[in-house]
Formats: sequence, structure tokens, C-alpha cells
Amino acid sequence: MSRPKSARVTVRDIAAEAGVSIATVSRVMNGQAAVTARTRETVRQAIERLRPPGTRDRPSARPGAVFVRCPYPLTDYFGSIVTSIAETLDLHGRQLVLNAGDAARDSRVLADLPTRPGIAGALLILPTEEGEELAELRRRDFPFVVVDPRTPLPRDIAAVSASHFAGARSAAAHLAAFGHRRIGWIGGPSEWLASRSRFAGHASALAEVGVLVAPELVTSIEPTSDWGFSAASRLLDLPERPTALATFNDKAAVGALRAAHERGLRVPEDLSVTGFDDADLSRSTVPMLTTVRQPVQEQGSMAVSLLMRLMEGHTVEALHVELATELVVRGSTGPVPVR
Repeated sequence: MSRPKSARVTVRDIAAEAGVSIATVSRVMNGQAAVTARTRETVRQAIERLRPPGTRDRPSARPGAVFVRCPYPLTDYFGSIVTSIAETLDLHGRQLVLNAGDAARDSRVLADLPTRPGIAGALLILPTEEGEELAELRRRDFPFVVVDPRTPLPRDIAAVSASHFAGARSAAAHLAAFGHRRIGWIGGPSEWLASRSRFAGHASALAEVGVLVAPELVTSIEPTSDWGFSAASRLLDLPERPTALATFNDKAAVGALRAAHERGLRVPEDLSVTGFDDADLSRSTVPMLTTVRQPVQEQGSMAVSLLMRLMEGHTVEALHVELATELVVRGSTGPVPVR
């Protein structure tokens, strides 16, 4: 029996109606040859049955590959996102065209995407482009989704990110519950939306216990272990050093642990340290790192799902999607030291 007709028919709906896989439906819709004539006809009949009245001549999906831009080295965080995107696109039978690495950072490729042969849509990971360039791409009716936006986006641009505010707030509240009030903040680049959101969450949790963040305890860095070491060293050398350090990511936290070790400070007896990401690195430190787990792989798969709907011509109501984070408590945090 056919499903009720809906204005929002998905690839999953078509696959269920035809009794085939999602990948098979995508191959048919993209015009790929690796499908038998009988299966192709079965899928096309399912599409016709599910289409609402008045949409018989509407294309089912934009054919072509997906352009994935990640202008950073594909390690850790970025590598996990791109891997998730590649695996999810494969399930949909879509090819991936990758533009990644430091060499891609200064390339200007967005303006040509709508007219580039064989490209149906794009996924842009922490894009370096200014907001106006993204807005222009949207005005040209080219489907794309931003993963982890660098700057605030207009409401009509689809985006997926982690809940940076809530994640950082949970880490600061955890430290505050241990009695910490003088907490150093080692944030990421000040122009990044994630940095500002995480600092806002951090400050919010401290405000709950009546603490205003002192300016001398706040620093912004490139999120690497070496920068984390330098920032932590400065904070720990203050006349009144902090009793805890909250960092932008796990790499910066590792640098903070090294700075503490060089000063003879025990973690967590003399100093507590938190990270963000829950990368493999967080389980390789001594002690293991208390950190905020963000859904890195889920960001990639959710971005693909949004893009597929856009390429199929559907209206996507939840254009800005924030995925939940989770505080993972390990050995690098403890009660405020008695001085």
C-alpha cells in the first residue's frame, strides 16, 4: 500500500515505498548506470506514487557531486567531520569533491560553484569566507550547508554546529561545584563564533555563583598545544594564579597540563584543567582529561541530511541546528586547593 502523499517526500520514503536501499534510490535520481532497468523503473514508479498532486513535472533532485570545503589540515576534529560526510554521502550514492588543507584557505572557489559542471551542492566546514559571500551564494539559489560556522549567519543559510554555549557552561559549572572561583579561560580565536559562544557559556555559569570573570584571566589563542602551553604559562605565573583552567579544546588543555607540570603543580590537587571536544588525545593524558564531548561525526551526517533535502527542493524549516554536547568527567578536575 502506498504511503500518504506529502509535500515533503524524502529519499528514505522513496526507498521504503520501492523496497530498495537509500543508496539505490540516490543512484537512480543521479542518473548513475549501476542500476538495472527494472530497479530504475520500480524507483521511478515509487516517486510518482509519492509525489503530491501538482508536482509531477518537478525534478526529484539536483544531479551531481557534493563539493566539500574544509580549508584546514584534516586531522582530529576536521578529519572526523570530513570522514563522516564522506560515509554519509556514500550512503546517498553521491560523489564527493574535496577542497581541503592549508593550501585551500586562500582559494576563492565559492563564486564559481553554481556554474561548475557536475556540482549539485556544497558543504562548507568553518568557512573562511565573509558572510556576504555566503549570502550571495544563497541568493543564487545554490544549495549548501555550513558546518560549524565561523561567524553568525543569516537565518536563511542552513548550518549545523555543536551547542558551544551549553558545553562550556557545563564545564564551568562543574568547576564551580568543586569550589573554583578563580578560573583561567584559554579561548580560541576571538573572531570565531564558537569562541564567543563558549566564553559566554563559561561566564554564565560563573555568574550563577556570583563571580565576574577577571580580565587578566582571559586569553585567546590558536587552538594548538603550543599556544595552550604559552597561555597557561602566563596565567599560572600571575601573582595570584588561577585554581583551574578551562580551555578551548583538548589540544590547548594538553599544553596547559605541560605548563602545570613544568611548575611542579599537581593535577587536580593543585590545579584543575578542562578541555573541549573529547578527542582521542583526552584519554591519553595523565591524568585523563575532563572535557566536553561534542558530536563531531553527527555534525557531518546531519549536514549531509540537510543538504540532501535542499537539493531535493524541499523547504527546510530548522535551518540552524545545534547538536547537544556532554560533559565527560575524568581525572583532571577536583576540589579547589586549600591555600
